[in-house]
Amino acid sequence: MSGREAPVNLDRLEVRYGAVRAVRQVTLEVAAGTVYALLGRNGAGKSSLIRCLLGQRRADSGQAFLFGADVWDHRRAAMLRVGVVPEEPDAPPMAPVARLVAFCAALYPGWDGASVEERLRRFAIPRAATFGRLSKGQKGQVMLTLALGHRPELLVLDDPTLGLDVVARRSLYEEIVGELADRGTTVFLTTHDLAGVEGIADRVGILADGATVLDEELEGLKGRFRRLRFTGRGEEPRLDALGPVAVSRSEWGVAAVVGRWDDGAWAHWRQQGGSEEAVVEAMSLEEIFTAVVGEQTGGGR
Repeated sequence: MSGREAPVNLDRLEVRYGAVRAVRQVTLEVAAGTVYALLGRNGAGKSSLIRCLLGQRRADSGQAFLFGADVWDHRRAAMLRVGVVPEEPDAPPMAPVARLVAFCAALYPGWDGASVEERLRRFAIPRAATFGRLSKGQKGQVMLTLALGHRPELLVLDDPTLGLDVVARRSLYEEIVGELADRGTTVFLTTHDLAGVEGIADRVGILADGATVLDEELEGLKGRFRRLRFTGRGEEPRLDALGPVAVSRSEWGVAAVVGRWDDGAWAHWRQQGGSEEAVVEAMSLEEIFTAVVGEQTGGGR
């Protein structure tokens, strides 16, 4: 499945609030059965993009497609195939979990009651408990359970681990991985938890000031980024062939992040008189993100 028939396809999407362009000509695609992680600092445009993707806001220009259909024109049919976990768990605080389950079950013809009950049991969520008395982690687990209750083809998660402890985060990722293994569910998520998503993402997009600055397979991304450290106080090394992204100098020497790492080019550079004192380090997704968009990777949205 490719092109506009993919689970998610954004075509030159643009969102404006008055004179402010929150999303700028974003085009991306999420292939079936993959996990796509959309990253960006606070205010980068992630939430506006999600609202358009879910048909909650009409784009000012461009289009958002779910399974080949313009979501604004065909939202009801598209959303029957989508499960959503919002950033802030949202349900009536006095409603028992059992009532929330019954309400959602009535909305979806393909509701899988057995899997819902099994997931609640695994999460140790009492069906009689009212939503408002649950912890934030438990609320997130209930929202995930409801989102998966109709066996969706696409799961959309808007920063689902924000404010969760390490145990709750691990539990959520285990459920996502389980859905991928059991049914090949496609996942599209925004997140600040770069370390956690690094273990499950197939492809990564980065937004900066509303525009896409990066969109590629995670393994390829990690393969082309390196941090190089040079000791001494000599001239700053010329690394044009390796695509320098950031260069800094300190008391001990020079550190550089490059975005076009290549073993052959590196060997050639050293043969041409490059420093023998250089140390080459692989980079995590969080380190790459920081190098590309800046220092602040946490916080609210």
